[in-house]
Parts: sequence; C-alpha cells; structure tokens
Amino acid sequence: MKNNILRLFCGGLLCCGGAAALTGCTDLDVDMNSQYTSYPENDKIDPQAIVEAEMSDVYFQFRDCMGRRYMEAQTLSSDEMVGVSFSGDYYDSGTYAHMSLHDFQATDPSNGHFSPLMEGITKANEKMAKFEAMGDAAVAPIRAIRAYFTFLLMDSYGDVPILDHLLAEGEAVDRSPRADVARWIESELLDAIPYLTKENNENTYGKPNRWMAEALLAKLYINWPVYTASDVTAYNAASYSNEKLADCVSYCDDIIQNGPFSLDGGAKGFRSKFFPNNGVQIKDFIYAMPYDAETQPGNQYMRPCIWRQANKVNPSYFGMQLSKSVGGNFAVSPEMADLFTLLGDDRNGTVLSGTIYIYDPVTYEPTTTPWQYEGQNVVLTKTIELDPAETALDHLDVGKSVKGWSQGYRSIKYFVIDQDFKNDRNLSNDVPIFRFADILLTKAEALVRGAQPTNGETAMSLVNRVRTYAHAPLLNADPSLKDLLDERGRELFHENWRRNDMIRFGTFESEFGFHKQGFPTARFEKTCRIFPIPQDILNTNTNWQQNPGY
Repeated sequence: MKNNILRLFCGGLLCCGGAAALTGCTDLDVDMNSQYTSYPENDKIDPQAIVEAEMSDVYFQFRDCMGRRYMEAQTLSSDEMVGVSFSGDYYDSGTYAHMSLHDFQATDPSNGHFSPLMEGITKANEKMAKFEAMGDAAVAPIRAIRAYFTFLLMDSYGDVPILDHLLAEGEAVDRSPRADVARWIESELLDAIPYLTKENNENTYGKPNRWMAEALLAKLYINWPVYTASDVTAYNAASYSNEKLADCVSYCDDIIQNGPFSLDGGAKGFRSKFFPNNGVQIKDFIYAMPYDAETQPGNQYMRPCIWRQANKVNPSYFGMQLSKSVGGNFAVSPEMADLFTLLGDDRNGTVLSGTIYIYDPVTYEPTTTPWQYEGQNVVLTKTIELDPAETALDHLDVGKSVKGWSQGYRSIKYFVIDQDFKNDRNLSNDVPIFRFADILLTKAEALVRGAQPTNGETAMSLVNRVRTYAHAPLLNADPSLKDLLDERGRELFHENWRRNDMIRFGTFESEFGFHKQGFPTARFEKTCRIFPIPQDILNTNTNWQQNPGY
C-alpha cells in the first residue's frame, strides 16, 4: 500500500440525496474547529493555502462514484466490456445487462452519477461564495473543478443545469441546452487558466492546475460538434464541422511543449503506470483520482473483472490469496479483445486472455505456471456464449460453472494486492483521468480531421511516439480515423473514455458484444448517446422532462 500523499484530505465523502444535490450539501464530518469563520489580517498567511485547506472535499467529491458506478456506465455502454450474469448471480436487477445493451433505465444503479456530480458543483459554489473576494487566483481552481463536474454531467446526460451560483431558498433549477453548457464550460476554463498554477507535484496531484484545465479544454474541443449539435441525434460522424480544431491543437501543443509530462511510467514500462503504487511519480498522468484502500477508498475497478472463484484458490492468479469474494461478471468484448494483438505491444498485458498464468506478487509479472481451479487450468475464451439452459436472454446469463465463469477475457489493468483488496475490496491504484498519451493521440486526431500541423509533428509521428513507448509496431503512413479509434482503444482501455470516443467516431450504434441487431432488448437509437435522467432526480425536479427516447 502506498503512502497517503494528500495530507489535506479531510472527512469522508458525503452522499446526499437528490434534493440535497440541488440545494446544497454540508460535510458534517468536518471538525468545525478546523474551519475558518473569519480570516486574520496577516501578511504571512497565504490566501491560496486557506482555500486549499477547505477544498479537498470538493476536489475529491467524485472519488466514490468514479470508483464504481461511473466506471460501470462508461465501460459497459462501450465495446470494452460486457456485463454478464451466472444463473442469476450478479444479475443485480439487470443494471449491467442494461448498460451493455444500451437498454438504459432511469432506475439503474450504474446510471447513478448525476447526483454526486451535482453535489460537487454545489460544494464548489459554496466555496466560490466564501472565497470570491480573495481574487481570481483563489477561485480559479474552484472554477476548474466546477467546469470538470459540469463537463461529465453534460457528456453523460446532455442538457443539464448551468449552476454558477448558490441557489436561493426555493429557487427553481432549469436545464440548459447542451450547446450552451459546452460554451459555458469553455468560458469558465478560459477565464481560469491564466490564474492556475503550472506546478505539477505532490501539492497539486489530483487537483486542478493549468495542465488539467487545458487537457479538459482539448477534450471539449475535439468533441465540439457532438456537444453543440442541435440535438443529441443530429451529430453525424461522417459529416461534421469542427470550428475548434485549431484551438484543440493549440492547447495540446502547450501541454506537449511546455508541460512537465512524458510517456514514462517507470522502470517496468506501460503496465506499471497502473500498479498499486502508482501516483505522482507517473509523468504520464496530467490529472488523476488518488485512491488509498484505507484513507481514500472507493476504487473497485477490479472486483467485477476478477475470475469469479479466484478467491477460492490459494494463491489466486495474482500470486496471493484474496481474502474477499469477487464478481467476475465484466468480460472483455470480443471486439475489444481483437485490438490487443499487435506483436510485442506491452499494452496486451492489460488484458487477461487464454490460459491464465500465476503472477509474481512482488514484480506483478506473469510466470510460466498455469493457474488452476479444482486441478484444471483455467482458460478464458475470447467469444462469449450465453448458457442455452437459461431462458432470459436479457440477463446475459453465461451459466454458473467453470465454463460460464471463463466466458470472455478479463481486464487486469489495475493489479490487485490483497493488502488493499481485503479492505472491502478497495484498491490503492490511482485512476488516470487525463494522460499525456491521450493528448498526443488527441492532437493526432485533430490533424487527421483537418487541423494544420504544428511543431513538425504529424499524426503518424504522434501515434508512433506512443507506440514506441509501448514497444508496438510503428506506422509507416498517417493513420485513418479508424486507426486512431483502435489506438485509443488500446492505450486508454478501462479508463472511462471509450463511450466518449465511440460517439465521436460514429461507432456507438454499431454491433459489439451482445449489442447486436435482432437481440431482443438491444437498442440502437441515437437518443441512447446520452443516459436517462435518474428517476430520483426527476422526482425532486418535477419541472424537468425525461431525456427523449426514455
């Protein structure tokens, strides 16, 4: 377990209900004696330090939700993974199957990230009201985190509120058109960036700085035609106009040329960026969510990815016995599995395929010893077959047996150690949000989409920079858009960007996993590009209408 480097973290995360999310939240666990009620007039007191002392619960508001429910929505709705069940085991009222089939429901727990994001925005507005008089530099990080939370809301739900102030008692909350929300996010970031620190170290890790804001702008700009379309169904990946391509390249260039980042992940290469001891030392991480199983819990990315009975064997294939049960119900789709076949590509090691081998618990590298269950080697199949004995197709039931548990490859991107996992299955692996590799690929995409080249870089050279680090075969020509989507799939697998990418590239309505034409409950309407507004939010905001198509 790594040491906790975020010494300003205070209190636990408060889970407010839908009503509280729109009227304000108070962290009742914070020691009131530690809070400033007035600020002494003393030249030696750094105003920024005062703000920082109170901002941790805002910066890390989304930790719990990102560590499970947000990941489920983004990962299962894309072609990365399929949420299967085992003769009813892990069916969980269909939430995972619904995500995999685009049969999204307003009551699905996996669609539960609206409220935590609104709570974060409300908390940010409380701090804005408190610190606004201290000047632009004091509130710039607050504006950046508020813009980030709003971006995630807009990306997932389309038309959402622009909450730029604390709500008065009884004030109604309205949703704004998605295009207006995108422009507001842009304005907030442009205003904040000049006042954000360029420092990138222990003090800024997991918090908004200039590089985080610029990476968010690059994301906003590359998706500009998606977010500013007249409605969610109007965007056409085959025919679009992106007026922000030059701006996207400009902010990518500032990060590439002037930021303190590199593709380096340490002595053990690509996979080590995601090990349990990752953190501020990973120079590829522009912005990440810090986790520690004891002091900053919430990361449960691997619980559904581990073979269903792995905890029943000593050792598990992680080289140690797991003291808690696992889910094993997230299987890598065959389409995603096909991307991890480049000869020599280090990224292939993030997917567990075929015969499972035991890993060395010290080096986290696979050995040559097959891992067995009940005396037999465990072999994962690329294809995923439903159990013919099960009658409910929409359960995506593969059966409760070794054969069923072995359907589909598995993610092993975030390596598990039981020292962490025993703490209610929490991991200490930090989760990257913006990475330097993503910025290189985003600039490459902007160039392929028509932006003018800068700094002597081409789409081919940018992709090859990533491939060189990963020891993958190099391109000998500029990539196509399909090439770039595939490259992003390899590089950013299990990092919550695949749904976003597929919508932009026009493949979200394609066939993958069991999201196939003719499957009884699979949906292909373009309205599924955004999720339904959760029912508890609609119950609170009775003036709102459900998103079209739900």
